[in-house]
Amino acid sequence: MFSPVLVVRMKIPSQLNYLQRWVILGALIGAISGLVAGVFYYLLNLSSEFFLGYLCNYYPPAAGGEISKSVSSTDVRWWLIALIPGLGGLLSGLIVFKFSPEAEGHGTDAVINSFHRLAGKVRKRVPFTKALASILTIGSGGSAGREGPVAQICSGIASSISTAFRLTDKDRRILLICGAAAGIGSIFKSPLGGTIFAIEVLYRRDFEVDALIPSFVASSVAYAVFTSIPGIGFEPIFTISPILFTQPMNLLFYLVLGIICGALSIGYVVIFYGFRDHVFKRVRIPQYLKPALGGIMLGTFALIQPSALGAGYGWVQEAIFGNLSITFMMTLIIVTIIATSFTISSGGSGGVFAPSLVIGGMIGGVLGKLLAIWMPTINQEAFILVGMAAFFAGAAKVPIASMIMVSEMTGNYFLLVPLMMSCAIAYIVSGKWSIYENQVTNRVMSPAHRGEFSVDLLEEIEVEKVATKEVVTVSPEDNLLHVSNLISSTGHLAYPVISDEKLVGIISYSDILKIPHEKASSTKVKEIMSEKLTSCMPNETLAVALRRMDESEYGHLPVVDMRDQEKLLGILSKRDLIRGHEAYKRGIVFEHIDVLDRVKVEEVMRRDYVALDSDTHVLTLANLMAKRLFLDYPVLEHGKFVGIVDVSRLLDALLNNRDIPIKEIADTRIIASYPQDSVHTAVEKMHHHNLGALPVVDNERPSKLLGVLTWADVLRAYEMKR
Repeated sequence: MFSPVLVVRMKIPSQLNYLQRWVILGALIGAISGLVAGVFYYLLNLSSEFFLGYLCNYYPPAAGGEISKSVSSTDVRWWLIALIPGLGGLLSGLIVFKFSPEAEGHGTDAVINSFHRLAGKVRKRVPFTKALASILTIGSGGSAGREGPVAQICSGIASSISTAFRLTDKDRRILLICGAAAGIGSIFKSPLGGTIFAIEVLYRRDFEVDALIPSFVASSVAYAVFTSIPGIGFEPIFTISPILFTQPMNLLFYLVLGIICGALSIGYVVIFYGFRDHVFKRVRIPQYLKPALGGIMLGTFALIQPSALGAGYGWVQEAIFGNLSITFMMTLIIVTIIATSFTISSGGSGGVFAPSLVIGGMIGGVLGKLLAIWMPTINQEAFILVGMAAFFAGAAKVPIASMIMVSEMTGNYFLLVPLMMSCAIAYIVSGKWSIYENQVTNRVMSPAHRGEFSVDLLEEIEVEKVATKEVVTVSPEDNLLHVSNLISSTGHLAYPVISDEKLVGIISYSDILKIPHEKASSTKVKEIMSEKLTSCMPNETLAVALRRMDESEYGHLPVVDMRDQEKLLGILSKRDLIRGHEAYKRGIVFEHIDVLDRVKVEEVMRRDYVALDSDTHVLTLANLMAKRLFLDYPVLEHGKFVGIVDVSRLLDALLNNRDIPIKEIADTRIIASYPQDSVHTAVEKMHHHNLGALPVVDNERPSKLLGVLTWADVLRAYEMKR
C-alpha cells in the first residue's frame, strides 16, 4: 500500500517560498498519513478480533470512542490465550528480523535515531514491515500501543517522499517529523498533541522548532482525513464527563500525583530495559524467536491476569466510569509494566504510549479513590486524566505534548492547570530517565545540528599551552639500541634528534622496526632518522597543528622557535593534543561543546584492525609492525579477545632476543570500550591506562572484538561535527 510514493521522482517548483513549499509538502504527507493510519487502525482491530475474539473468544473492554464489538467474554479458550501471543510474536519476529531488523521494538525510538544519526533516512521496506509486525503483535494480545508503529510507518513514508522530491538532509528530517506528527495526530485524534509530541520527543530538554509549522499542516490534514473515514468519526477516544478545575487547594494533591508518577516512571524505564538487557539479550536463541518467547511469557501471565492483554484503553475507560476497585487498579499498574516488558523488550513491535497511559491512569485512579474516602468532593475522573499525562511526561520527557494529547483524547480542556502542575513535577522528578533511549539532551547535542552551536576548541588553544616542554632527545651518533631502551623506559614513541643544540631530525619506533634487531647496536640514528621535518610553533593553534600532523607521517611535531626553527622548544603528540583539549574544556563555559561527547565510538573506530593470534611469535609481530604500524595490537585466543600487546613490550622482548609467543608478553587486563560509548569516555580510559589503542568489544560478549580506537581515530571525531 506504500509503493506509489516510493517510485515517483518529482521536484518542488523552485519559485515557491518557504511557507508555500511546506504547506504543499505538509498537506501531502498529511493526506497520505491519514489514509495509512486509517488502514492501519482497521487492520489492528481486525487482527485483534481474529486472534483474541474469534480464536480465543476473549473480548477486552474498549474505550468509549473506539471501534469495539460488544460481546461478553464467556467460555474463553484459556489454553489458546497462553499460546496466541507467542504465535503473534513468532510471526512478527520472522518478518522483522528477516526484512527490517530496525522495525523491532517501539518505533518512536527508531524515528528519533533516524532524525539524529541517519539524516532522516528510513529504508523503503520499513513502513510495510513495521505495519505488518505491529498488527500481528498488538492484534494477538501484545501489551503495546499504536503510537510507535504509526510514527515509524508514516515517517518512513515521509522519508521516501523526501527522496522522491530530492530534498536536502535538513528538509528530509523536517518531513520525517511531519510524518510522525501526522500519524500520531490522526490515529489518536490529537492533531495539536501529535505535532508537539513529534517536535518534543526528539530531545529531553528542547524542541525541534524548525518543524513546528510544517507539522501543524501535516497533522491537521491527517486528522481531517482519518476522522472522515466511515466508522471512525470525530469523537474523542475516551468518554468522560465535563470536569472543571474549581478547587485551587487540590493542586497540592496534583503535586503529590506528579511526584508519584515521576518516581514510578523511573521504575518503569528500569524494568523495561532491565528485561531487554538482562533477560532477553542473554537468552541464547535466534533473534526472531525472542518475540515469540516474550509472547509465551505474556500468554502465561495472562492466564493469571487477563488484563495483561492488549493496549488497555478499555481498562482506563472502566476506571473513568468508576467500575474498578483500588486493588484492581494497583494490580493493573504492576501487570502493565511487566506485560509491556514481555512484549516490547523481547523485540515485539508496538508502542509504549498506550501502556504508559494505562499505568498513569491507574495511579491517578488509586490516588483519587483514596482521597475520595476522606474528601467526597474529589473528582476521581480528573485524577485519572491527569495521571495519564503526568506518567507519560515523566517516562518520555514530553510534558507539554502529554497534557495536550490527553486533553484532546478525552475532549476535556478544563484541567490544564492541574495537568501543568503534575506533568512538570513528574518531568522534574524523573530526571534523566527516559523510555526513549535515543533522545539527546538538546539540539546542541544532536548530530543533526553538529557544528551549528559548537565552537572548535582546537581553534582557540595554542600549541605552547599543551606541548611537552621537557623533551627527551637523542644524538645522531646514538645507536638504535639506545633509542629502543628509551622507548621501553619512557614510553615515548618519537624523539627529536639534536646536534650542537640544533634540531636536525626526528626518529620514531616505526623507523627502528624497519631495521633487523641484530643490527640495532651497530646502526646509528643519523642513518635512518628523518631530516625532512614538519614542525609547529608555540603561537599556532592546535587546529593548525592537527592539520600539519595529518600531512606528516609522524604522530609527533617538534615545537620550534618562530625566529629560529632549529631551536627546539618542545614536542607535540596526538596524546598531548587530546589531553590539552580535555583540560581546557573543563575550564571554559558551556557553549564550548566538546564534540567528543557527541560522537560515539562506533562512528570513528577502525574495523580494519590487525588482530594477532596468541601463539604469534615476537619476530613475526616485528615484521608485521614494519608493514602495518599501530601502537597496540589486540590478541585473540581461539577467536576470543584476551589481551593487548604494545610497542614497549615488543621492543623489550626484541632487545633481549626473546622470540616467544606474544601471549607471554601481552597485557591480559580487559580494558576496552563499547560501540555506544562516547569518544570522550573512551579517551578517559586511554589516558588512565596509557593506551595508544583501545579495543572495542561487544556489550554482551566482551570477548568479541569489534574494532579498535586509536588516537588518530579520536582526532577524526573532530571532523564529524562539520
